[in-house]
Amino acid sequence: MVVENPTWGAPRIHGELRMLGFDLSERTISRWMKRAPRDPGRARRWLAFLRNHREAIAAMDFFTAPTITFGMLYCFFVISHDRRRILHVNVTKHPTSGWIIQQLREAFPFEASQKYLIFDRDQKFGFEVIAAVKATRIIPKQTSFRSPWQNGVAERWVGSCRRDLLDHILRVRSLPS
Repeated sequence: MVVENPTWGAPRIHGELRMLGFDLSERTISRWMKRAPRDPGRARRWLAFLRNHREAIAAMDFFTAPTITFGMLYCFFVISHDRRRILHVNVTKHPTSGWIIQQLREAFPFEASQKYLIFDRDQKFGFEVIAAVKATRIIPKQTSFRSPWQNGVAERWVGSCRRDLLDHILRVRSLPS
């Protein structure tokens, strides 16, 4: 019932099941709905898209790095999916849409070989950024809400950076006088 009627909530399904003669509590149905399998076809279609267009896909994302003065730096990068090659990387204290647009110009200065650009639903990637991506003749593809697996190449690179680079930085603390 959940798969066939995705807009129905637990109260509606509870009512329908009661009319069919099933005596279950609404709470039981609500708990089961959280574990119910969603439409597996959507995930398969996305993975097929990633496999079939690997050479034409790039991804962009941010990750944060703490500074020695307890500040925060935002690292922006663009990575190509075919060979996991970094196309562009830069760091800022305050990412704005104008700054991101400039980074995209530097990442794709000429006719881009990539046809698609995958990025998450971060507020930093607003309407201006999407318009700038379209202006470079690249098709923007936003991932679903809270679905980092859809941008796996970028997420794995972030993990590699943290493991291989940021975890080896010595933490400096002030000594008592």
